[in-house]
Amino acid sequence: MVKVKVCGITNPHDALMAIELGADALGFIFAPSPRRISPEKARDIIRSIPPFAKTVGVFVNEELTTIRRIADYCSVDLIQLHGNEHPDICLELMPRAIKAFRIKDKLSLESVRAYYGTARAFLLDTYSEEREGGTGKTFNWDLAIKGKGLGVPIILSGGLRPSNIQRAILTVQPYAVDVNSGIEESTEKKDPLLLKTLMKKIEMKHSGGLLDD
Repeated sequence: MVKVKVCGITNPHDALMAIELGADALGFIFAPSPRRISPEKARDIIRSIPPFAKTVGVFVNEELTTIRRIADYCSVDLIQLHGNEHPDICLELMPRAIKAFRIKDKLSLESVRAYYGTARAFLLDTYSEEREGGTGKTFNWDLAIKGKGLGVPIILSGGLRPSNIQRAILTVQPYAVDVNSGIEESTEKKDPLLLKTLMKKIEMKHSGGLLDD
């Protein structure tokens, strides 16, 4: 069954709700973003959640020493690098590293090959000139399918919401999906109904339910 990461967690209520509804991992953004969270607040939330839920710290072009300091302080399980980090940085953070890539075209996928062996998984997100991630827009999933040929678990991101989650899973068949803006009430609060609907549709997909409308 596809794994689910709920990213952009900013408060304890959303963290516990996501876990109760079946999320496998929670993402905490430590980079410039409307959903940015302080290490102190993230640590408090992480200490309040059940022990078997994975936690992911998201960083963008940050110094290696800062990444390690925040990750260790908060006790995150995995580190997601969402900028232009060199493969050597990823390798330094193994086995906790996940490398995110903003996919624009086939050429974007060629650059991914240089990171083979340096990360536990590749996250494929929508390309934007203005933002490193969190655009809420989908991209050409055929490119994500090609990314699966790299032999590394693929996490699909970019504009995923209840209305397209089943088709995304059917089309790409990723290892995991990463959801954020598509299940929000605001940048600081997840929408309980949207998240519940999304998780239900994922469950239906695996039990042979109907596809998205």
